[in-house]
Amino acid sequence: MDATGSVRLGRPGQDWTRLVPLVEVTATGHGRSWSGERFIETAIGDRLAYRDHDTVQQGDRERTTIRLADPVTGLATEVTLEVGRGVGSVGAGFLRARVRLVNEGGTPIRLESVTTLTLGGITDSDGSLDGLTLHWADNDWLAECRWRQAAFRDQVVPLSRSAHGHEGRGCFERYSQGSWSTGRHLPVAALTDRDGRTWLWQIESSAGWRFETGEREGAAYLALFGPDDAHHQWHHILAPGQEFTTVPAVLVRTDGGGLDTAFGVLTDHRRGIRRDHPDHHALPVIYNDYMNTLMGDPTTEKLLPLVESAAAAGAEVFVIDAGWYDDDAQGWWDAVGAWEAAPNRFPGGIHEVLDAIRGHGMTPGLWLEPEVVGVRSPLALALPDEAFFRRGGVRVTEHGRHHLDLRHPAARAHLDEVVDRLVGDWGVGYLKLDYNINIGPGTENGPESPGAGLLGHHRAHLDWMASLLDRHPRLVLENCGSGGLRMDYAQLAVAQLQSTSDQQDPLRYPPIAAAAATAATPEQAAVWAYPQPGQSLDEIAFTLTGALLGRVHLSGFLDRMSDEQFDLVRSAIAVYRRIRPEIGSSHPFWPLGLPKWDDSWITHGLRGPAGTLLTVWRRASHPAEPLALRNAGDGPSSDAAVRTLTLPHLRGSRVGPAVLYPTVSDATLEWDPEHGRLTVRLPRPDTAVLIRWDSAVAE
Repeated sequence: MDATGSVRLGRPGQDWTRLVPLVEVTATGHGRSWSGERFIETAIGDRLAYRDHDTVQQGDRERTTIRLADPVTGLATEVTLEVGRGVGSVGAGFLRARVRLVNEGGTPIRLESVTTLTLGGITDSDGSLDGLTLHWADNDWLAECRWRQAAFRDQVVPLSRSAHGHEGRGCFERYSQGSWSTGRHLPVAALTDRDGRTWLWQIESSAGWRFETGEREGAAYLALFGPDDAHHQWHHILAPGQEFTTVPAVLVRTDGGGLDTAFGVLTDHRRGIRRDHPDHHALPVIYNDYMNTLMGDPTTEKLLPLVESAAAAGAEVFVIDAGWYDDDAQGWWDAVGAWEAAPNRFPGGIHEVLDAIRGHGMTPGLWLEPEVVGVRSPLALALPDEAFFRRGGVRVTEHGRHHLDLRHPAARAHLDEVVDRLVGDWGVGYLKLDYNINIGPGTENGPESPGAGLLGHHRAHLDWMASLLDRHPRLVLENCGSGGLRMDYAQLAVAQLQSTSDQQDPLRYPPIAAAAATAATPEQAAVWAYPQPGQSLDEIAFTLTGALLGRVHLSGFLDRMSDEQFDLVRSAIAVYRRIRPEIGSSHPFWPLGLPKWDDSWITHGLRGPAGTLLTVWRRASHPAEPLALRNAGDGPSSDAAVRTLTLPHLRGSRVGPAVLYPTVSDATLEWDPEHGRLTVRLPRPDTAVLIRWDSAVAE
């Protein structure tokens, strides 16, 4: 804090000019002191002055609340900072923030942007910006979790500030667009330096979010936001006495270890903020009839053989995916909403199939897309206009659907009736909640902005999901948004699982599966494994291996397989059931770094108290990948079938690795304990193995 009462986050002795005000706010009539693309250096942020603070200990987290006030507008802010440490991490911890604003003045304040967390003064260990690297993740349908990196100076170029006396006007930014919170990028990114120090952040919002980083006074700064006016059509009018609370965000800081250590700490944070649920500990194997199998066309005749074979393979949940309600000759897409079983699909009633699932010792599950109503559904006329998203007084339509606003009691009552019928009356124990439209900036309910309406709906949606779990404590909710297009920790603090992708090509799934732990805890990351009778044994093992360090989402026509093929499926599930007690307490790591989309060799591991697990994929070389990279390992190699990996945490371990799956594999492993190096040979492309080091190797 300086003499004016301004408060900024930083270390003792840090250059004050490099730091950023604790809260930055733009409001109509109160903009920025330097115009551009950056939403720092705001007039209100500069005026906010310290009032008081308090600190309390809450379990393993320390919570500090800092109160500030703007003497001009009467805007008071209450910044809550929670500090925690990663399990087993030295020199690493996290800071979670959210901001509450109250109008203590006499006139309305029209908010246009508010930071949840700011930090300045970030440099390489030598005090410069030259050694900083930016990391961010592009995200798209079928192509989730695609991490990229660039030198900070490639994105934020030096401008010779001393020559003209001003900072730049630009920054490096990423933000969401519309109601798919991760339809363009993950709300997760990082800065690292040459010594492995890391600043990793996550914004926990299902509505709008944005982050920016740039240069200020010769150092990097970071600002994390929820929705704002410029990017999400969000503004919020605070009348005197009213308040608004930002979405939460968290910053992980490590003194070394790079992204692996930082994501380990973030994994601990994610586990700490989510709702506790038995599913997080049991990790039952899920069979879902959709992917590359029934593809939205379930019937009693098609399902019963799959139920029997799924149970025999070791599945513990059987999910009937899309189409179970479809009795419409014109198709179901624009007619959904009532969620009643289709008689023509189930001549003996859907209970015949649900009873068969239970009879085979599995929990029945159903697919549901609760937030939408098809334009041809009777519900589109039965519910009032106010129960739907509207803009300019007109009900919004997107891809043949209307969108419910769960702040309206009629919309919520409708969905409560549906779920209580499916769970309470039908005995369904698992719901896959899908979300297949991007409805745009939001809804206008009276004078509110679309972005404020979207944030309001999503907060109501999360409250509705929590209320389902209150009424049905053992119900499992899977979060899906056309795969991973709404993969954020507002949703995943409530939902038990996250669909990571709709990708149907098993050769394209490995980079998604390997990087999924950057977006969700491993025990929440649902990865498809869809073996088929027409596949070779290598192909079957390849698709199954990729799911074993997350949540297995099994599919495929298991009932049509040969005994040899089916044994390969059953052995994979048996391996998973042996290792799953370890997954929920382990931390992810990537010996070859986070994967690129066309990498031939991909790795992803989990390390925990019981040992280390490592998945290694070898895909056929792709034309987009330079030959030098295809054959490169940690050391030079001319053999494309060989890759050398370094696992620093296993240096000195005399316990050697073993292949867990496939149980019969021609992979060879050479272990160098002195240097912690593993040399893997996979003789054929498009193969994969799961490797284990036993419990003598603890974290």
